[in-house]
Formats: sequence, structure tokens, C-alpha cells
Amino acid sequence: MASETDARVHDLLRHHPVIDGHNDLPWEARERVAYDWDELDIALPGQPTHTDIPRLRAGGVGAQFWSVFVPSDLPGSQAVTATLEQIDAVHAMIARYPDDLVAARTAADVERAISQGRIASLIGAEGGQSIDSSLGALRMLFSLGVRYLTLTHNDNVPWADSATDDPVLGGLSAFGREVVLEMNRLGMLVDLSHVSADTMRAALDTTQAPVIFSHSSARALCDHPRNVPDDVLARLADNGGVCMVTFVPYFVSQALRDWDREPTDAPRPQASIDDVVAHCEHVREVAGIEHIGLGGDYDGVDHLPTGLEDVSGYPRLLAALAERGWSDTDLAALTSGNILRVLREAEARAAELSTARGPSLARIEDLDG
Repeated sequence: MASETDARVHDLLRHHPVIDGHNDLPWEARERVAYDWDELDIALPGQPTHTDIPRLRAGGVGAQFWSVFVPSDLPGSQAVTATLEQIDAVHAMIARYPDDLVAARTAADVERAISQGRIASLIGAEGGQSIDSSLGALRMLFSLGVRYLTLTHNDNVPWADSATDDPVLGGLSAFGREVVLEMNRLGMLVDLSHVSADTMRAALDTTQAPVIFSHSSARALCDHPRNVPDDVLARLADNGGVCMVTFVPYFVSQALRDWDREPTDAPRPQASIDDVVAHCEHVREVAGIEHIGLGGDYDGVDHLPTGLEDVSGYPRLLAALAERGWSDTDLAALTSGNILRVLREAEARAAELSTARGPSLARIEDLDG
């Protein structure tokens, strides 16, 4: 019965809350209120955003990677400045709500926050434009709490091809490989959402630590370049990484993808929670249950699948998966177990690598001429 499933999911989330890979509330706050947390008070229900603290609680969210996205067409120095402003806004948000939010930089920090009943707040930078082709800038972002870097956003960077731009490099340049290795040395997760399939493969060939896809789904089910091909999903088993399934309608519904590519007078198709369920099942089948997570992309899109309209929707997704035979062990791996493992493994690998490699001052011109 549905009520029994709901109770089962509620109990599971008490012990294994969702660690979501990508939420764009910081940019939404910039656009709406110029980071005025008095005007956008996320402690109160009824905010115009997809995200507020009451709905995070209702959704069983125990940790969130807050995206410090900036547009990928900003010139380099402007992108760095805007990223720093985004990070500052996240720190201000966390400080404003100390009973509910707490900064986290490690897997142990996340587990401690969950044990205290607070929402662990991690930071992910969305796009290599945020480092302006500088390893020194990369290291400074890490020192400010950034724990993953998405190698590109919608446009290429000089050292990596994006999924949604014309290919230039066929993957990563020599400097791009240096960026990946420096991220490994720091313990910063290499995020392959938004990059081209060739960049995904090049990064997997290069990395010495598990990678993530912070908000991507399966290309076999929805033929969008933002999604992950099966051959790359299959490689996660050897790499140890995680594909955090996203809820973006254009990435989970082939009908909507087709409508978007060839617009007609027909009404826009509506993605549903069933589409996301199908992507979760496909990633589990191809990559394995140890290599799947959730990355909703809330506040980064203008509409969402029916049943997943805001951050309170995770229990409905878990209930749908439970009804399809997912065990509690499977669900716990999906919500938090897998990404916690990846964080721990990245930290352990960084500890090993830090004794083997000293920091480089390289910029792109040093390696790529």
C-alpha cells in the first residue's frame, strides 16, 4: 500500500537523507534580490523559488551542493569575480540560518551535520570559466570551500569542450589534463556534467580519483548532449564515480526533447516523475547501484517534472522506486551512500597525492603554447 511505502521512505530518509548534487538557489537569489536574504528569507515557506528550508526538510534533504554558477560567456576575470560573489553569498546564507544550515567541506562534516539535524552545505563551481585558466585560482576556490568544479558550462573553455558548443579540442587539452590532476591532488571532485562525451572520456582517462556527474541523466533514454552515454556510464564501475540523475525536463523526456528540437503548434509535452524513475533504473542497470545519486538542478530551470516541482519532492521519487522493487539498501545508496563514498575516496586520494606532487603555478599558456 502507498501509505506503507510512504512510511518506509520517511524512515529511510531519517537515517539516509538526500545529498543532492546541484541547486542553483545562489544565482536565483542574485537575480531576484541581489543576495538580500532579508527579502528572500528561505526560513519562511511560500518563497517564489523551488528551494526553502521548510521544503528541504519536507524533502528529506540532509546535504546540498549549492552551485556557485556564473554565465560561461563572461570574460575570465569577470567570471572569477562573479564566482567569488556567489561563494560569498553562500557563506552569508549559511551564517544567517545556523540552526538549519552548516558549512561542510568533508564527508565527516556532512555526517556530523546530519547527526546534528542540520543541512550540510557544500559548494560546487559550475564551469571552468570560474578559474580563468589558472591553477592558482582553482586552489583558491578550494580554500574557500568549493568541493567540485564542473569543467565546462554551456560554452567551451580554452582547455575543455562543452556538450553544447562546437568541439575544438576533441576533449581536454594538456592544460585541461593538468586541471583534472590538480583537482585530484586537492581533493576537489571532477564534475563531468555539461562537458562533451569526448571530454568525459578524456577526463576518465586522466583522473586518479572518482568523478561525478552532478546533474545529468542517461542519453540512451533522452538523446540530449547534456546526458551521459552508456559507454561512459559503464566506466563508472572501474572509476568509482557517481552519476547524479537530474530532473531537468528536457534531459529526461525524449518527447519534450523532440518537441524542443522541432517546434510545432502542439502543446509542450510535460515530463513526469515516471521519466526520472526510468533514468534512475537505467543508470542503475548500466553503471551499477554503487554509481548513482540525485542532482535535481532546482532553481536552475523554469519548470520541472510533474511530482517533482520543488525540493519537497524527493520522497515521492523514492516511493516510486520502492514500488518498483528498490530495496532500502538501494535507496540509501542513491540518496547519500554513494556520494559520501566518493567524497571519502577523493579525500583519501588527495592525501596520497599531496606527498607525491607539489603545487604548480601553471596557467594555460604554460602548457598549451
